[in-house]
Amino acid sequence: MKPTLRQLQYLVAIAEAGTFSGAARLTHVSQPSLSNQILDMEAVLGIKLIERGRGGAPLTPVGDELVARARIILRDMEAFKTLAREAGETFAGKIRLGTLPSVGPYLLPLALRRLHKQYPELRVFVREERTLDLQEDLGTGKLDLIISTPEDHPEMKGFSLFEENLYVGVAPDDPLAGDGQSGTIEVESLKGRQLLSLGYGHKLAVVVQRLADLSGATVSSEYEGTSLDAIRQMAAMGEMVAVLPSLYAYSEAREDPGIVVRRVAHPLARRDISLLWRPTSPLSTKFEAIGEALKTASQDLLGV
Repeated sequence: MKPTLRQLQYLVAIAEAGTFSGAARLTHVSQPSLSNQILDMEAVLGIKLIERGRGGAPLTPVGDELVARARIILRDMEAFKTLAREAGETFAGKIRLGTLPSVGPYLLPLALRRLHKQYPELRVFVREERTLDLQEDLGTGKLDLIISTPEDHPEMKGFSLFEENLYVGVAPDDPLAGDGQSGTIEVESLKGRQLLSLGYGHKLAVVVQRLADLSGATVSSEYEGTSLDAIRQMAAMGEMVAVLPSLYAYSEAREDPGIVVRRVAHPLARRDISLLWRPTSPLSTKFEAIGEALKTASQDLLGV
């Protein structure tokens, strides 16, 4: 007798929820049924997977290792089922998409509406994460696809979506605002200024630090934004400079009369945004079709 796919799902659910009751809710079964299935799997394997006690359901060291392998098995089975459901140009099933928070909220509403029309049986579950977490979750199988910067995921296969430019956002009376009209600024004009960025783990923070080093600016140590909205609002209060990516600048910041946005004219103020997946995925052709839809949506949003 071998562990079943259902038992592997229950084990992964316990790892994610931290308790048997939470795992039962995630998998829509009763707690006794889930607990018995885990006991059966432990008996088959001859090892303990869960440390049972009052403090939740922590995994044993070997249980933790097996969860990582269980995720890979379940990921591959999901891909297997998706391939089996396909017929011709159809694309059905569940896709788990991770995205940078500086991209997803502004690109995906339009892109997913179009994808749903093209593939009505496709379900896309979206999760916003930092670059570091996107890399880990794509590698372990928690995610099938990610929207990120390809240089941070060199082992992954990719489809280029768009080139993202960086903009500065400042209060209307700031010298960098100029006449309040759109246009570019030279990187040297940032010298001596304080730049606002997202916190640790976000690729945007790394790019902003490079920009600060190049221009003679500094990254604010007093304020690390948790969102682009927060950064924009801080800049609108005066003195500090928000550094904002293209999609946000076009879709949100330009609609705010309390801030002026201008593009930074320098090669370091650009980065490629791609759709990325594991090179071993059997769905590469279909993922490229998703990439085409995302690329078209980004072109419409950016006016390319």
